Amino acid sequence: MGRRRAFDEDEVVRAAVGLFGGRAYDGVSVDDLVTHLGVHRNSLYKTFGSKRGLYLVALRRHLADDVRPLAEKLATAPDAATALRLITSADLGLLLLAAVERAPADDEVAAEVNAALAAVDQAIADALGISTVLAAALTAAALGILLRGNPDGVAAALAQSLHFPG
Repeated sequence: MGRRRAFDEDEVVRAAVGLFGGRAYDGVSVDDLVTHLGVHRNSLYKTFGSKRGLYLVALRRHLADDVRPLAEKLATAPDAATALRLITSADLGLLLLAAVERAPADDEVAAEVNAALAAVDQAIADALGISTVLAAALTAAALGILLRGNPDGVAAALAQSLHFPG
């Protein structure tokens, strides 16, 4: 009979979201996970199978807890400026890092990222009555602002100039 887990899996996954969202997959070693999550190496492997296994669970948690609620808010956005503000104020670090670091090399991560971004695009398109192509352009602009750290108030300037036909 095996020993009981000495950690809360939900807490570990939440902490992993923060760790991967702040330092990316390649920036986090198994030693970092053991140290920061307070989980023994053997327990980590037994529970998640691998670093990648934990990463996928953390990514899916981030998408469920952060990106899905964002899409729900976006679905009721009254205008493009509001949609832009919602996206640029959201905590999307793990989604962004997954899109640029892991998705090009990992089909499973790419599928998760693409589905999440498609849901965001569709929510914007439905709320604003615009094409999904135009909604995707708004999403891309907002994510670019997040990546760049909103230099010189780009988000506010863009929000002021957005006028999509309704």
